[in-house]
Amino acid sequence: MPLAFACIAPHGGLAIEELCAPEDRDLALATRRGLEELGRRFDAAEPDAVIVLTPHNVHVEGAMAVVVAAKLAGELREGGAGRGAFDPTAGTRSVSLHVATDRELAQTCLDALRGAGIPAAGVSYGANDAAAATFPMDWAILVPLWFMGKDRVPAVAMAPARELSLEAHIRAGEALREALERSEKRVALIASCDHAHTHDEAGPYGHSAAARTFDAKVVDIVRRDRLEELLALDPGLIRDAKPDSYWQMLMLHGALRGQGWRGELLSYEAPTYFGMLCASYRRAAG
Repeated sequence: MPLAFACIAPHGGLAIEELCAPEDRDLALATRRGLEELGRRFDAAEPDAVIVLTPHNVHVEGAMAVVVAAKLAGELREGGAGRGAFDPTAGTRSVSLHVATDRELAQTCLDALRGAGIPAAGVSYGANDAAAATFPMDWAILVPLWFMGKDRVPAVAMAPARELSLEAHIRAGEALREALERSEKRVALIASCDHAHTHDEAGPYGHSAAARTFDAKVVDIVRRDRLEELLALDPGLIRDAKPDSYWQMLMLHGALRGQGWRGELLSYEAPTYFGMLCASYRRAAG
């Protein structure tokens, strides 16, 4: 069965109202509204499982990682991934999620990557038996799932590998799509992405003019529904803007290209040091 839903979703903690101090509740309002709309479209698609491409989980040198542990669990506190450098212990407000892993789908993803010649590792944590293990859920998983599925839909967490080529990330997306087409499950694909991280001198990465340029180009590419143009972006621009979105978007492009999908930009803003964008993808009728 082909993909049922796909999107680009941000993961700044300010998007979750429950995490915000009163003075910050409108700081990322456009993003919150965009994520709420993604949630409605996610629910309408009725997926049986969701794959989240995350840049903030385990990093395996030279290989993509697929979580095969039985559960994902995490907590995000006020101030984490928000105004300043990420601090999961900051603040008193918190939200948490515990989500079952679709271990069958995780293995399908792992086999698909390896079958396409892409280095990939199954990863777990804690218990030696993955079927009894709980893997840490990072904020790039928790924030999108807070709006799309919460604990109701089994998930698979997957991490890209920046040491691999851009073409390998596109090929990985294609391999996932082809594997899902042979599955009977309706699967949603979330590319968890925050964009340039150098918008603000007070942020942890300082300021670079590349931030505004990179985000403007990404917004234009997404608005015109031309993800293939990501490949034309200057590597120096990517380096200086410091996005954590580029590799997941390439995987999304590989999963969707040539399959009649159409994208819609829902929101973009950079209220702090990093940019956040919501975009929904649907298969064109006919």
